[in-house]
Amino acid sequence: MVIRKHELEAKLKDDLELVQSGVLREENPLDSSQEFNELLEACRRGDLKRSQELITAGVNLNGKDKFDYTPLIIASLCGHYELVELLLESGALAERDTFQGERCIYNALNNKIRNLLLKYDYSKSTDPLQPWAAHITSLFARTVPKTSDITLTEGSENLELHKFILSARSPYFNNKFKEAPETATWKLPQSKPVESFSIVLRYLYLGDIPREVVDTRSIRTEEEVLTGIDKISKQLEIPKLWEVILSGNDRRLARQRHQDEVNRAQQQISDFFEQKVIGHKMTVDTRKTSEVKWPHGNSIFADCLLRADEAVGDTGQEQHEPSSIPIGPGANVPVQNGNTERGKSVLYPAHKAMLIRSPYFETMFSSEFLEAQESEHLHIIKIDCSPAVLEIILRFMYTEEVECPLDLALDLLYASDMLLLDKLKSKAAVLITSLGSGNNNVLVDRTHGDNNETGVEVEPINVYDVIHAAWDLRVQRLETFAARYLAYRLEDYIDEEEFAELIQESAARVKNREETDTIELLDDIRYYLDDRFRLRFEDAGLDEMLDERGEIDASTVEALTSQLQGMNGMNGSSAPTGSDQAVSAAPQESPAESGMGVRTLDGELVEDEFVSDAINYQVLLRKIDVILENLKLDA
Repeated sequence: MVIRKHELEAKLKDDLELVQSGVLREENPLDSSQEFNELLEACRRGDLKRSQELITAGVNLNGKDKFDYTPLIIASLCGHYELVELLLESGALAERDTFQGERCIYNALNNKIRNLLLKYDYSKSTDPLQPWAAHITSLFARTVPKTSDITLTEGSENLELHKFILSARSPYFNNKFKEAPETATWKLPQSKPVESFSIVLRYLYLGDIPREVVDTRSIRTEEEVLTGIDKISKQLEIPKLWEVILSGNDRRLARQRHQDEVNRAQQQISDFFEQKVIGHKMTVDTRKTSEVKWPHGNSIFADCLLRADEAVGDTGQEQHEPSSIPIGPGANVPVQNGNTERGKSVLYPAHKAMLIRSPYFETMFSSEFLEAQESEHLHIIKIDCSPAVLEIILRFMYTEEVECPLDLALDLLYASDMLLLDKLKSKAAVLITSLGSGNNNVLVDRTHGDNNETGVEVEPINVYDVIHAAWDLRVQRLETFAARYLAYRLEDYIDEEEFAELIQESAARVKNREETDTIELLDDIRYYLDDRFRLRFEDAGLDEMLDERGEIDASTVEALTSQLQGMNGMNGSSAPTGSDQAVSAAPQESPAESGMGVRTLDGELVEDEFVSDAINYQVLLRKIDVILENLKLDA
């Protein structure tokens, strides 16, 4: 239910009072930077590619301009459904209980966007780091697989912890472990309650602080526990802990405090990742990787090494590599007999505690596999992807951040599928569907324009690879994107042999095919082709070409096309009669004679774009029929 205008204004007043009093933080701060203004302009135009680039660059999605417009409000107001979806998935705020959230819903151009905003999960939209934070919290009590490397003891109490998390989150632990990285146990002083240590450590692991700091079974008083927390937090140099405790029962304030701490923790672990993991990667000769020996108890607390091999060129020497799971578009490329140059491998020190975010690694380290067994040196685990892709995967698992260029997006998609990282796989698909749309808006009709234009768009992605990846990995978003991409550029692809092979492959995906079965890809292309020209006809006011459902009536278009072509032929070939000469002082020129026409896909020159649209639509449909006839398919 959408609230009324006067209720919306009252909510704005309440929000402003809470912000001015310092109780709440402004969740939509004023942003006048050039990058933010570029994002607003991209949201007005519905430019998915530019929006994704700015989001990846770190532009604040929840800022507002001097007119109180946020990117999400502008995208919903202008009716760009796909862009609204992208903004929500990237962390744009859409909370019903805030003024901006209600305003966004109130201003949505249509019910389709309004329903998307209403049904979107608030926890996902406001806190994209929630899955990452939940994993960090789970490590505090998780025992299988074993990933801890230090034990804190106090009497009969044992806390299994992780040195890399403690080092990243607390300057005290960072200095302590620098001096003695091999430390495996730490005995807690009895002068401070163990409950105090437990609450402080839970805070470092991003867990919720309990409202009641003293359990009914505890022999300590609440004052003793709070005093212990105060002393420990000062010793470990984590002053923000008290702000969380003092937030009390205010749900919204507690949430903001927790979000601030999650963001701070992410930055701390991100810095640790850059300095320790990326900063200590090694490039070695592939044949000598087995000679690398890293001891346990090392200064960066790594407990395994991940290996990724660089691609090698064909130079004439055969190279033998251990078998591995093939992934990516090049998986089926046969190994050539002959010589290849000596390959290089990149080794990354890693922490099992973060790797088990992937069910692939979780199963590996929980089983009887060699990688789960104790050894004198760190195990080297080969991942079948390029070092650049592995680095993107590691950054995601450590920090939840994804920065991937379009040329690596398909490889990332296959690798994340192999590692069962569904969220990363979804992010790769979003990158492809947004960055892969090219510089031009996908809704621009490409059948018009001068063929002599110098600014020809270079297709940013191989759509054939995308559709095969969609089929291989069952990613519906990519199937939809590829069909729409092909439909809006069909004249560029329909004459290619590879396009016909793609249609045949789509037909072959139906087992025991019958004559009445359709071809899924072709159905989708026809649907978006209809959508492409329907928008053109609606804009031109040619409603007679649309049936009662608002779809293109093919028979009407065909009849009109024949009529227009006939009239065009008459204008170009028939001579005026004597009576016509008496009425008209000058004969009417055809488009070809005047040189002021639009050329259609079959090379004919017609009087304007609307005539061209009718003809082009039929030309493309006929070419589809020809392909089906040549392939002996009925669809």
